[in-house]
Amino acid sequence: MKSNNYAVVMAGGVGSRFWPKSRKKLPKQFQDFMGSGKSLLQHTVDRLLPSILLDQILILTHVDYKSLVQDQLPNFQESQIILEPHMRNTAPCLLFASLKIQKMNPKAQILVAPSDHWISESLAFTANLNRALDYSSENEELMTFGIHPTQPNTGYGYLKVSDPSKSISKVLEFTEKPSLSLAQQFLRSGNFLWNSGIFVWGAKTIVKAFRIKQPVMYDIFSQGINVLNTALEQEFMNDNYQKAENISIDYAIMEQSDNVSVVKANFNWNDLGTWSALYDHIDKDGDDNAAVNVIPHFENAKGNMVFSNPKKLVLLKGLEDYIVFDDEDVLMIYPRKNDQDIKQLLNDIKSKHGNQFD
Repeated sequence: MKSNNYAVVMAGGVGSRFWPKSRKKLPKQFQDFMGSGKSLLQHTVDRLLPSILLDQILILTHVDYKSLVQDQLPNFQESQIILEPHMRNTAPCLLFASLKIQKMNPKAQILVAPSDHWISESLAFTANLNRALDYSSENEELMTFGIHPTQPNTGYGYLKVSDPSKSISKVLEFTEKPSLSLAQQFLRSGNFLWNSGIFVWGAKTIVKAFRIKQPVMYDIFSQGINVLNTALEQEFMNDNYQKAENISIDYAIMEQSDNVSVVKANFNWNDLGTWSALYDHIDKDGDDNAAVNVIPHFENAKGNMVFSNPKKLVLLKGLEDYIVFDDEDVLMIYPRKNDQDIKQLLNDIKSKHGNQFD
């Protein structure tokens, strides 16, 4: 039943691998990375509406981003925005949200969706989501969406599945960010999928998992059951949230559980984790240059990713396979093959120049 379907959209990250486009004051989920006229967060919410009622979608974000969420999602009530006072990774916020939803509706089925993924095939996504919600409502399973790997990517987590021919199968093991040789081995075996970080589970199922696998964290938040969904909720969160361990849902729950199943996704998915990942999904010219929000004039330039503002003429000549980003306070011209180093680059810049470019 659609009335039992809920969603938790995670929108609290900073997206430092997309620096300098993604900044602390305006992270990537609140920006239009695809030149579509909508932010990644707005696209995420739009994808959910065929399966989940708007007033049953919760947004998880940092307290600093409350106004950004309200500006971009004006139809959302303030009670639908969960404000994290501290960044504690994904496990604490998902337990808190799950306890809230379980109190609203003990029969709830919950989708967990990152706000910064790009999924272009919305009909296929809806079909997969509905299949997962139906399965979850009948089985006490923790479910994730698995993506067919197209290359031996070492930046993703991998799932070994019991039967890759089935649309839903058991997860046998998790491997986080394998070496290149191991990722190549996974692809050859045909028994592995990428872990998308999109989850579906029953409220009772995930709360039970936390009670068993993370009893300290469960005890911290269960003390606030009486104030959840009331005016006192934020005060309780402010006083107690920092007590929770800083740990991801994968390490805290998924990798420790034996009731994990995977839905084999048949939609086009990209987690937009790096500039190269974005480059793969942007339309390109005949020389494989991807230009967003610029007036391009390129000569003998190939394979570049170019970002500026819509009124700026950008001239390139003799440049190949670079990221070119131009903002009011940062100009970055950086090899695309080294985009995994950008997070460390930002740390180096902060150590030398402080937080003015963060």
